[in-house]
Order: sequence, then C-alpha cells, then structure tokens
Amino acid sequence: MTRLSVEMLAADTAAPITSAGHARLGVAVLAGIAVIVLLITRFKLHAFLSLTLGSLALGAIAGAPLDKVIAGFTGGLGATVAGVGVLIALGAILGRMLADSGGADQVVDTILARAGGRRMPWAVVLIAAVIGLPLFFEVGVVLLIPVVLMVAQRGHYPLMRIGIPALAGLSVMHGLVPPHPGPLVAIDAIRADLGVTLALGVLVAIPTVIVAGPLFSRYAARWVDVPAPERMIPQRASDDLRTRPGFVPTLVTVLLPVVLMLSKALVDIVVDDPAHHVQRVFDVVGSPLIALLAAVLLGIFTLLRPAGFGKERLTPLVEKGIAPIAGILLIVGAGGGFKQTLIDTGVGRMILDVSRDWNIPALLLGWLIAVAIRLATGSATVATVSASGLVAPLAAGMTTTHTALLVLAVGAGSLFFSHVNDAGFWLVKEYFGLNVGQTVKTWSVMETIISVVAGGLVLLLSLAL
Repeated sequence: MTRLSVEMLAADTAAPITSAGHARLGVAVLAGIAVIVLLITRFKLHAFLSLTLGSLALGAIAGAPLDKVIAGFTGGLGATVAGVGVLIALGAILGRMLADSGGADQVVDTILARAGGRRMPWAVVLIAAVIGLPLFFEVGVVLLIPVVLMVAQRGHYPLMRIGIPALAGLSVMHGLVPPHPGPLVAIDAIRADLGVTLALGVLVAIPTVIVAGPLFSRYAARWVDVPAPERMIPQRASDDLRTRPGFVPTLVTVLLPVVLMLSKALVDIVVDDPAHHVQRVFDVVGSPLIALLAAVLLGIFTLLRPAGFGKERLTPLVEKGIAPIAGILLIVGAGGGFKQTLIDTGVGRMILDVSRDWNIPALLLGWLIAVAIRLATGSATVATVSASGLVAPLAAGMTTTHTALLVLAVGAGSLFFSHVNDAGFWLVKEYFGLNVGQTVKTWSVMETIISVVAGGLVLLLSLAL
C-alpha cells in the first residue's frame, strides 16, 4: 500500500473525539453546513471566517471538546495548505511569468486561431484530460484555469462554456484513471489489476467527460452567465517587450510538470521497487513541488530572457504573482480544516457503520458508500479509501474485469456533489469569481453528473462483460 493510502487510512480510522451517536452526528453535520452557507450567503461573511465558525459549531453540537475541535481544524488547515499551498504559489508565479513575458498571449492566440467557434470547448476538454492524467486536481487547476480565463475573455466565450470542460477533464482523470492517488489506493485495497482498471477507466472516462464537459457546459453557461474575473486573468503583456516567446518553448515550459509527474507514475508502475535508485530519483523529480519548481526555473530562460527581462525584474514579478492568492490559500485551507473536523468527530465512521447492513449489489454498494462519505467529509480520497476498504471482501469471488469495475464504481462515487466541505469547491469558486450558489449550479452539478454517468456506465459494463 502506498504511503498516501496508509496516511489516509490512519486518519480515517483514528478514534473519534466525541462519543455522540449517529443521530446527533447527523444533526451536527447538517447544522455545521447550514451555518457556513447562511453566514456566506445571508450575512456576506468571508468564506474563511464562515468555515472556521461552521467547524466550531459542528464540533460543539456533536459534543466534542472544543480544544480538540480547534486542534483538528488547525491541523486540517495546515495539512491542506502544506499540501497545495506551495503548489498554488508556484503555479501563480509560473502564471505571472507566462503573462508578463507574453507566453500566455502566444498560447491563447494560437488556440484561438486553431480551434475557434464550437470546437473550442472540445479542444479545452481534450487539453484538460491530457494535462490532468498525471496531475493532482489542484495542480491542474493552477496550470490550466488562468489560460482558460484568458481564452474566455479574448475569444468572447461564456466563461462556463470554456471553464466547465476544463474542470470536467481534470476531475474525471482524478477520480477514475490511475496513476491518480484515489484509484491507485482502491486498486491496492481491492487487489484489482492495474492494467485492466486503467483500460476500463479510460473507456468510462471518455463518454463521461463528454457529457459532463462540452455538453453540460451549454446549460451551465445559461444558468451562470458571469465574466471572467479580472483579478485572476493574466493581463496581456506590455508592448515594450523585446520579443514574445515562441509557442513551442512556452508549451514545453507549461508541460514540463506534466511530463515529470507522468514519468514518475510510469516508473512506479514499471519498476515497483521503492528501494530501487531509478524509482527514488523519479520520486523526487516527479513530485509536484519539484516539477512545478523546475518549470518556474525553466521559465526564466524560455520566457523571461526572450522578453528582455533582467535579474532586477525577477523579484517584483514573483511578488506580483503571489499577492492575489493569499485569500485563496486561506479559504482552501479552511475547507481542509472543516473536512478534518468532520473526520475527527467520527462522521466518516458513522457512514461506514450505517452502510454495513445495506443489502445491494457490490458495485452499487461501493458507489453509494463512496457517495455518502464524500458528502460527509468532502474528500474524494477519504471516500475512495474508506469505501474500497469496506467492499474489498466482496471482490474475492469476482472476475478480474468486475474487480476493476468495483474500483471504478468507488472512484465514481467519490466525486459526487462537491460542496462547502470540499477544499476544491472553494478553489473553483475563487478562481472563477463565483458566489456559493453559482458554484453549486456549475461545479457541484458537474461533479454529480460525472459521478452518476460514470457509475451508470460501470453498471452497464458489468452486465456486458
């Protein structure tokens, strides 16, 4: 089992900090979520403060000691920021380099020239799926969404018409296709065949991403018609640049993290020996931190130097890139803190206990358990780890194909209806400049479509194979 899966299992199976029964925990969850939504929508309180107060309310109603609630919340906040904060910062720096050097202009202008009109959403979903294959969802958002915002603004497309396909491509890869952590953990727990799961995962992912991306984006653009937020759009480079970076060097810089992380995943599969020196090297160079840092360093030579940037302009550029993301980091971190409060109070364990007596087919059971844990904790990875561990004994008599389908059923359920307890919800909200209601109508509905369509396809395949 991977280190990530061990850590997630340890976090999910730790003793709850309260002895509240299932009914009281259910009331506490509903109350905590209601407090967050009410404070944000009715009283216009900042999301960071609302998430903090909602976590305290949940813990108090569940009867947990407030000192442990506070410790869990701050621990979850710190872990989330530690996990994605540096990645968001490096991505923001890379985005600023792309913008100020003119590299982003080159990419956007080339895309608009090659894939205009009705083909644009399809081009975006394809790019997102390819980029999202080896990337964590948060890294994919950081790399791709600034470019999506620029395409929407300059091509005069409705923001959701372009944004939803990008998010769908990233999310489907994250939940269904190894080498993402969730599917890998489920494969390990259920003892499925990696190659079969990968093949079936791609087979399920293609129609799922089409339905949830380009097709659903037509309706999302009607429901939520908002402009791309100016504060998140890399501005067009100034006219005093020496020259603009070429399309190929710019693309190489942007795709370098993708290549490094994909290489790590392939080496992990082929070598499969943590002590082997080749795997140890790729574990370092293919980590998200090193991969993004390498792209930033490469960008100095491929983006900034051709544009005539000297050493004295590098520090101001970095400061300009980091400044706009402070609020995003706090909100995303608080979302992680709220998720940890849910886990600490025993909500995930409650869902597992309740679901043990459900007498339904294994594939549907795996999907439903993952859905319930996802709704309660907000974490797709926690939902995948918990649900796959629970249904793993059911895979004993299954064929290789159906074992792989059980993994995909759990992965599909783990994506269901992202809402206020999911750090990804707040990341999408801030990047697209949406309010809570608009985020639910677009991002949350899109996630639900992915979960339902993928789950339905898995069930159909189980009947045909």
